[in-house]
Amino acid sequence: MKTQSAKPLQVTRKWLVADAEGKVLGRFASEVARLLKGKHKPIYTPHVDTGDHVIVINAEKIRVTGNKLEDKVYTNYSGYPGGLRKRTLKKIMETRPEYALEHAIKGMLPKNALGRKMMKKVRIYSGSEHNHESQQPELIDL
Repeated sequence: MKTQSAKPLQVTRKWLVADAEGKVLGRFASEVARLLKGKHKPIYTPHVDTGDHVIVINAEKIRVTGNKLEDKVYTNYSGYPGGLRKRTLKKIMETRPEYALEHAIKGMLPKNALGRKMMKKVRIYSGSEHNHESQQPELIDL
């Protein structure tokens, strides 16, 4: 008996809504990454994008444990002398809370073209409203 490999045309994608309110950042991000990869489906194939679309709401209400608000630092480097920019998680959560969750999810996906394709299927909103009602998304509890 041969192992069945999923073909891209065989994949049916659902739209899922995940509420991040009160969830821990890393644990929630790993569950979203699992849904984006498609590991929850029996037809999961590592080299084919079998995942679903995920809408994340209430990103500003996500929590972290320990002293991560003050200690966790996000760095960006422009390539120019003196161009290193450091921002703490607390500053990120005040200005753009979607970025922290997006950064965590992206780090848990493959670092190749397949991972970039998977990242396009996640939509993150800081509030409880989203504009994807026409896709009839299902609410999922993570």
